[in-house]
Amino acid sequence: MAEDKPKLTYRDAGVNIDAADEALSRVKESVKRTFDENVLEDIGSFGAMYRFNTDGLNEPVLVSSVDGVGTKLKLAFMMNKHDTVGIDLVSHCVNDILVQGARPLFFLDYLAFGRLDPLVVESVINGIANGCRYAGCSLIGGETAEMPDMYDHNEYDLAGTIVGAVDRSKIVDGSTITDGDAIVGLRSTGLHTNGYSLARKICFELAGLGVQDAAPGVDGTIGEALLEPHREYARVMQIVQRIVRVKGMVHVTGGGITDNLPRVLPDGLGATINLDAWELPGIFRYLQTTGNVAQPEMLRTFNCGVGFLVIVSAAELEKTLDALRQATEDPLVIGSVTSAPDGKVSYTGSLV
Repeated sequence: MAEDKPKLTYRDAGVNIDAADEALSRVKESVKRTFDENVLEDIGSFGAMYRFNTDGLNEPVLVSSVDGVGTKLKLAFMMNKHDTVGIDLVSHCVNDILVQGARPLFFLDYLAFGRLDPLVVESVINGIANGCRYAGCSLIGGETAEMPDMYDHNEYDLAGTIVGAVDRSKIVDGSTITDGDAIVGLRSTGLHTNGYSLARKICFELAGLGVQDAAPGVDGTIGEALLEPHREYARVMQIVQRIVRVKGMVHVTGGGITDNLPRVLPDGLGATINLDAWELPGIFRYLQTTGNVAQPEMLRTFNCGVGFLVIVSAAELEKTLDALRQATEDPLVIGSVTSAPDGKVSYTGSLV
């Protein structure tokens, strides 16, 4: 008589469908609070549907972007704190389409786990929903996958896609930028979502810190400082764009000011940035000093305290600064556009 073979289940292979169902039930109400009148399907359908309301758009153009949080997730794992990385994800994507003048419409997320923990899923997606509510967009769909052979049990990956819209006549593409235009910087709230591989090496390998340790010049613990959420600039800039003609915008992400500013400048133009225009925040000063990081490397790896750039004509600079201050912003006049055949950014002063 043949020996009975064991009856295998999906859970035996490491995938728990019941946990996924529990996670979905935990976040359903939080997600629904992001819906506006244009969302046509509840979550759980195969495809998300969104009615494209073109009111106020003579020639509507859709603008989209996809991104992740990168190795900042390692900080979330180390601290077992998962409620802010979703905010990071949404803010990064919102800022990426903002530079072209687009307002966000809807967002979709992707979460992949080694072993799905419903409480962690709930925390991450609640963060995404909070980011969407603040940005004024709807979280209309996503995917949560459990892949035990791809990720460690206590880790996950996170990505998102945003879709926004802008009237074609109001697209901000930098084409009207000219020599002498002013560059205004908006402050960041820390590293945002870039430079974490170097930051972790400095803090946890070179300096030997734990996430709950303090660091000179850094408020709170080093873990808290590094996990500070990515800032979203859409609400502030929507106010400014109603008052002045914004000629260009820059999201200071990977590559820093050095690599991101030239992306919006027309051929033959570069920029001069005065590093004495702002004080380097404590977390960046600690990283620079402890890691013995050269100034050019700092400026290509981190935002160094300036997360977003706004380019306006010199004639509208004061009006721009007034608008930003009315929006409770503390703007920094950090430089100007210059004639430069190589299109590069040059610096005066030093990071201090």
